[in-house]
Amino acid sequence: MIPIQYSAEVAKARSEGLPVVALESTIITHGMPYPQNVETATLVEQDVRDAGATPATMAVIEGTLHVGLEPETLQTLGQAKSVAKVSRADIAACIATGGTGATTVAATMIAARMAGIEIFATGGIGGVHKGAETSFDISADLLELAQTCVSVVAAGAKAILDVPKTLEVLETQGVPVIAYGQDAFPAFWSAHSDLKAPLRMDSPAQIARAHAMRQAMDLPGGQLIANPIPADAEIPAEALAPVITQAQAEADQQGIAGKEVTPFLLQRIFELTEGRSLKANIALVRNNARLAAEIARELNAIKRG
Repeated sequence: MIPIQYSAEVAKARSEGLPVVALESTIITHGMPYPQNVETATLVEQDVRDAGATPATMAVIEGTLHVGLEPETLQTLGQAKSVAKVSRADIAACIATGGTGATTVAATMIAARMAGIEIFATGGIGGVHKGAETSFDISADLLELAQTCVSVVAAGAKAILDVPKTLEVLETQGVPVIAYGQDAFPAFWSAHSDLKAPLRMDSPAQIARAHAMRQAMDLPGGQLIANPIPADAEIPAEALAPVITQAQAEADQQGIAGKEVTPFLLQRIFELTEGRSLKANIALVRNNARLAAEIARELNAIKRG
């Protein structure tokens, strides 16, 4: 028996057949300090509500998978120390041992599937790390997208990654990569990159229909919807390139590897951009939450006939 607890809001939405959007919790525990983390998570949840859906922030707390967090639980998680960062490899172990863990993209997709939630909003997905040809450091997010039927709205892959190789892996795994409203694949903090997205769709209804069609055809896996950061919040790619290069060089010099690479790089980029990267990150997450809610509404309408 899997211990699952639904928040009152999510339980009500499920009973009434209303659209629900999954949200991850690593942004709360590993993305920014308290109280800004809780304030941001609260804003993102409200963005989902304002766009007509119910937010379901995922987390494992003392061995129970929480689908949606009550406000007091969100506050407690935001102040908790030494919270594990769980993915496919360790979410079951975290639950089985009574642990507390924040869900990554992969773990959130798993939790969403278990709860019957088909749309998930995040910041950026993980992917192929630079130097992966020798380190083999590839995020579990990519294989999760290939096997778990949840559509993920993100501002592309995190810009610290090897994005061309990330797209190659997604193509090999048969994951639809859909740019929203533009031909270029977004570059996380920047709206555009020099990479063309494999697919383009211009409305939440089109994305919802594609998701439903994959289900009807019994195709495994989900979709990656690459939603560009709003223009007034982006940092130009040419301004970020030297910053990312410097942060990566420092990580290499210090021997940082595995799960520690991403948080180190994001923190250094935050410092080197004097906080601009975090402001952009908050803007893109909120933008993704709004789009995900619109897709969830359209998908709900399709399901209800």
